[in-house]
Amino acid sequence: MDGQDSSYNPNLPPSHYTPMIPPLTTDVKYNLYDTNTSENKPFNDVNGMLQQIMSIVDQSLDEAQSRKHAFNQSRLKPAFFQVLCEIKEKTAINIRNFPEDEPPDAQLMRLDNMLLAEGIAGPERLGGSSTSSSAASANAAASINDESALEHGDYRAKLSQIRQLYHSELEKYEQACNDFTSHVINLLHEQSRARPISPREIDRMVAIIRKKFSSIQLQLKQSTCEAVMILRSRFLDARRKRRNFSKTATEVLNEYFYSHLSNPYPSEEAKEELARKCGISVSQVSNWFGNKRIRYKKNIGKAQEEANLYASKLANQAAQGVGSMRRDSDSSHHGER
Repeated sequence: MDGQDSSYNPNLPPSHYTPMIPPLTTDVKYNLYDTNTSENKPFNDVNGMLQQIMSIVDQSLDEAQSRKHAFNQSRLKPAFFQVLCEIKEKTAINIRNFPEDEPPDAQLMRLDNMLLAEGIAGPERLGGSSTSSSAASANAAASINDESALEHGDYRAKLSQIRQLYHSELEKYEQACNDFTSHVINLLHEQSRARPISPREIDRMVAIIRKKFSSIQLQLKQSTCEAVMILRSRFLDARRKRRNFSKTATEVLNEYFYSHLSNPYPSEEAKEELARKCGISVSQVSNWFGNKRIRYKKNIGKAQEEANLYASKLANQAAQGVGSMRRDSDSSHHGER
């Protein structure tokens, strides 16, 4: 018959007439009867679907995106997802047995308390590491002890450097942790379209990630605390060495002070001489006399007793000197005779 398909044979059953069999879908690549699907096996076949999913890791990003789109459009996807739900229900670990919240890390809490006490963590204190507050505290202390004020300002400046470095590194840590956590959350949300993942499981995965990252945070806080302790130790040791004058140096300074009690303000030449005798700096001599004058005015009674003691000591030394001179003079006269 003209215009009739040459493959048509009225003596054969209709099933042998291939064009009369409708495809499962209008898209050729999902058609089970398409024979040109050697590599991209159709997602309408269960075995083909599993094979395509298993091999997606070997594909390029564009190929993987195309294959993922094909999977999402497959009519077998709901059934496939349901099977995964049933398998998970039977075999997965019951997360209800896990505790909701783990107890806080005791070591991390101790480090946090120390950083807070030292002014490293938390809001910046008044008189802390800012330039203006450091200058104000230094000026206030200068009227009492210039060197102590300078030490305080230097200590605060170095503490400010530690604080700035700590917050800079902590910001980097938090950024890295948040970026990685967001990436995992997005990945799990994407995967939840193909396999069953509950919001509670995502929350637990976030907790696991942050637990892993906490070791970095612990190391950062521990090294910062160590830096603060080293800084404090150095300044305290240096201050202790400067404050603890020898007994001889203290006696020399006291003798000068009480012998010049009417005007206990040594000249620059006298300060240099006292510094040389005591083995200390001129600024230390100035600070000692400044503190001594303050203590003398505050406790005049006790200071008067100390003044009498040193006056008596000086008188005895003078008497011994006169006696020695007389003996030397007598012996010289006796020798002349």
